[in-house]
Amino acid sequence: MRVLGPSDLPAFLSLVDRDPVVNVFAGHRARLTTLEPRWLGGEVWGRFISGELVSALHVGANLVPIGFGGDDVEAYLPVALAERRSVATIVGPAEPVEELWSRLEPQWGPAREIRRGQPHLEIGTRPMVPGDPRVVPTGREEIDLVYPACVAMYTEEVGVSPEQDGGADLYRARVAQLVARGWQFSLIEDGRVIFKAEVACATSRAAQIQGVYVVPDRRGEGLATSGMAAVVDLVRATIAPVVSLYVNDFNLPARAAYAKVGFTESARFTTVMF
Repeated sequence: MRVLGPSDLPAFLSLVDRDPVVNVFAGHRARLTTLEPRWLGGEVWGRFISGELVSALHVGANLVPIGFGGDDVEAYLPVALAERRSVATIVGPAEPVEELWSRLEPQWGPAREIRRGQPHLEIGTRPMVPGDPRVVPTGREEIDLVYPACVAMYTEEVGVSPEQDGGADLYRARVAQLVARGWQFSLIEDGRVIFKAEVACATSRAAQIQGVYVVPDRRGEGLATSGMAAVVDLVRATIAPVVSLYVNDFNLPARAAYAKVGFTESARFTTVMF
């Protein structure tokens, strides 16, 4: 086991591409940084057997197992144990995350929240319902409009504001970056954001959606369904052929909306938050 670097990029991408949709976060980060630790803001550790890379662990703000099986959790445990201070979430396929957390919890202490059995959903075809034509890429001049909606969504979803502890500038920069890339989509009526969603990460194979939000007083009108159908069409036309996301199992309205659009379940995730 060792830290991977740029020379390991082809082997790492080969590992990721065994399931390029589930592993889209890892693929995105690897292509963006070429596995250079100073650009990653962390490290990617790899495990080799007979010279072949068989699994990996993204170690940064997110602890993400990639290609885990067999005794990989046991093998990576010393690496994971050493990273308590830097990790904000452990996220990924449910089985390795659950096993990893069961080994870490006695030494790390309790998590702030654990979300188990999150359906990981994918769609690689046209949506089953028409998209709302008013949903379009957010313009740079509209950042001031969409930013409050981003904060509201994050706070509602995660349970804490992204602006706490002086995080406002960093979070706003992240929103601005997504808008500049053409990775945020919104429906704005009379100067007010009614619906929005973003691409969190993407490769040439897949894009993962995050931050789906409908303003509270307009929920129940089908805006999430028609909005997400529009997002799927836009993303598939301009970014990647397969669109994915993962959703809390208890969020029944969102799950119903995604099913109407045509998303199907391909895996289950677990997210451990600190």
